[in-house]
Amino acid sequence: MEFTAKQIAQLIQGRVEGKEDAIVSDFAKIEEGKPGAISFLANPKYLHYIYETKSSVVLVNEDTVFDKPVAPTLIRVPNAYEAVAKLLQVYQAMQPKKTGIDSLAYIDAEAEVGEDCYVGAFAYIGKGAKIGKGSMIYPHAYIGDGVVLGEGCQIFPKVTIYHGCRLGNNVTIHAGSVIGADGFGFAPNTEGYEKIPQIGIVVIEDNVEIGANTCIDRSTMGQTLIHKGVKLDNLIQVAHNVEIGENTVMSAQVGIAGSQKIGSWCMVGGQVGFSGHHKVGDRVMIGAQSGILGDLKDGEVVMGYPAMDSKTFMKSSAIMRRLPEMYKDINEIKKQLNNK
Repeated sequence: MEFTAKQIAQLIQGRVEGKEDAIVSDFAKIEEGKPGAISFLANPKYLHYIYETKSSVVLVNEDTVFDKPVAPTLIRVPNAYEAVAKLLQVYQAMQPKKTGIDSLAYIDAEAEVGEDCYVGAFAYIGKGAKIGKGSMIYPHAYIGDGVVLGEGCQIFPKVTIYHGCRLGNNVTIHAGSVIGADGFGFAPNTEGYEKIPQIGIVVIEDNVEIGANTCIDRSTMGQTLIHKGVKLDNLIQVAHNVEIGENTVMSAQVGIAGSQKIGSWCMVGGQVGFSGHHKVGDRVMIGAQSGILGDLKDGEVVMGYPAMDSKTFMKSSAIMRRLPEMYKDINEIKKQLNNK
């Protein structure tokens, strides 16, 4: 499907500089631009590509300044990154949607599947499960007994959702993720470790997206709770009885120990580790590879292991690089003192 620069600008409330009738039918990164494609420029590091890109149209920020003429038609918007995100959403919504139940899928007689759903080959939907209208269950996904899945969900191949878990509307779970496996609960005794039954569930609220191969464990009792709008990357471990607040985002390989409470609108970098039974406030920012060993207050920005204020961490890192030189200086001073 083709669109003109003018049509695109109207859709995203942008302003055209150049040919309003420039036609695009594809997306491309600015450094890989080609005729008929639309690209975007949001990061100043990529500014030089605007002078050589072959893309027909480029989205740019309203305040971007160029020091020489550019060939593509420009669409100026307040935020180019947000604008391209909106266009990609529109593009995805226009793609044909899978519907129907494959003859090779298994759906228990006591399960309920809503209207306009898609259930792929070799998917399994257990006894008493309820699948909301317009949800898509891809091949080889497993939906356990009594699972409740809201409307408009996407469950990609080889996702496993254990019995009794509840998911809201518009939840997306990518391939290989496991929702509701037993939490890691064992009580030591004289003969080893005795398993503590994990009889709770996982509850995932509306508009949550979970990356590939992420695991969210069921609670010992009660529920492991993922609030609405949370976005989790690939390869994240969420232990039993954890609670993650609204619109918090986490990068890959984060590990969260049991009963940790994390607030709303937090941003967590890759490979961060949380010890259990602590509380993180709202709008906390945590740098990659940090170790969270205690509580954090609202709005804190931390880095390092153990985590500390980001400014303190940067100063400490600068000192760490000078330690060999400082050690040498200290030894030299000790020698001088000893010779007196």
